[in-house]
Amino acid sequence: MDPIKTFSELNIEDIYIERLASRQITEPTAVQSQAIPELFAGTSLLFQSETGTGKTLAYLLPLLQKVEKLENPKKEVKIVIISPTIELASQIKTQVQLVSDCKAALLVGGAPIKRQVELLKEKPLVVIGGPARLLELFHLKKLKLDGAVAVVLDEVDRLLAKEMQEETLDLICAMKKDIQLIAASATITQTTQKTLQETRIKQNGTTESDLKTLFLPPEDVLRKRITHLALFSETRNKIDTLRSLLNAEKPEKALIFTSKLDQVANIVAKLKFKNIECYALTAKTDKVERKATIDKFRSGKIKILVTSDLVARGMDIPNISHVIQMDMPSDDDFFIHRAGRTARMGKTGINIVIGDGFEMRKYAAIEKKLKITVYPRMLYKGKLIDPNELNNENSSQS
Repeated sequence: MDPIKTFSELNIEDIYIERLASRQITEPTAVQSQAIPELFAGTSLLFQSETGTGKTLAYLLPLLQKVEKLENPKKEVKIVIISPTIELASQIKTQVQLVSDCKAALLVGGAPIKRQVELLKEKPLVVIGGPARLLELFHLKKLKLDGAVAVVLDEVDRLLAKEMQEETLDLICAMKKDIQLIAASATITQTTQKTLQETRIKQNGTTESDLKTLFLPPEDVLRKRITHLALFSETRNKIDTLRSLLNAEKPEKALIFTSKLDQVANIVAKLKFKNIECYALTAKTDKVERKATIDKFRSGKIKILVTSDLVARGMDIPNISHVIQMDMPSDDDFFIHRAGRTARMGKTGINIVIGDGFEMRKYAAIEKKLKITVYPRMLYKGKLIDPNELNNENSSQS
């Protein structure tokens, strides 16, 4: 069977195709080609595909088109999208608005619930938010789910992690049993699969789950489109090393990660002291400020953003040329999600880990596990170079 090369082959209507084309999206990705027909058919689907492969549009296009084609639809919530972070929820809403005229409401924690109740009175067809706030609005009888035809769990593995699992599952079980259940992530564990399958059986009152799984073969984004570099630094010197790295590389757009929340402000303060313009983003950042910062980073007004792992999952920000990791995350999946913020939608990018001896050994273990190639680098005379270049230079001079 020939590969699908156009959205029209997937029965996507012209109005959507035109809007996609205005964003330079003209060909469906592999996950879109395989997931869209299943979702048009009403299949409940759990699918995994690497970061940057277009998972959000894979579920939005068929769901929005189906809802907009309903004859005389009752003005009530039809699509519920659950997100683990405010940033991802906001991004999904933006995607909805870019391709569709469907009214969508963002319902997230940290924002006044009274305002969100008012938004629901405007009869949105799509609601997007975190599981706790969505469940709270449901219990308050402000969010009615009787008419919902589909529920989406974006970044499902995070939603079913310990801190969010109860609210997420309660929300699913609050919906009608024949609702179309869709779940997606770049990394899906066997535990996540089992939990979701068992929930579906419980919800439907059957002995078998109707949830189909779709695991896309890796496009090897981590190996083929991302260059992985290792830059050694003692812990006490890391921020100075970062400053020198930024001056050497002059990245088009850099996203800097640290696992230590209190280090974000410290990194930003020290970089700004050295006249390097940068901004901070953490879970403690005010919601309005967080959105403004993300929007500026997305548009390119901000070139360097320092964050915790808050934005490592699901965020689709174009043209990030460099991901810089100031430490090795405790969870290997976080390494994948961090690195995957670059090289999105077919582009290439650079992932740099600044680490001490312990972290370099951990990086070497991940290199072996993920079958990536990590290239050692050093800073020399204001440039980021291969240490072998310096060795060769010294040999030729001796």
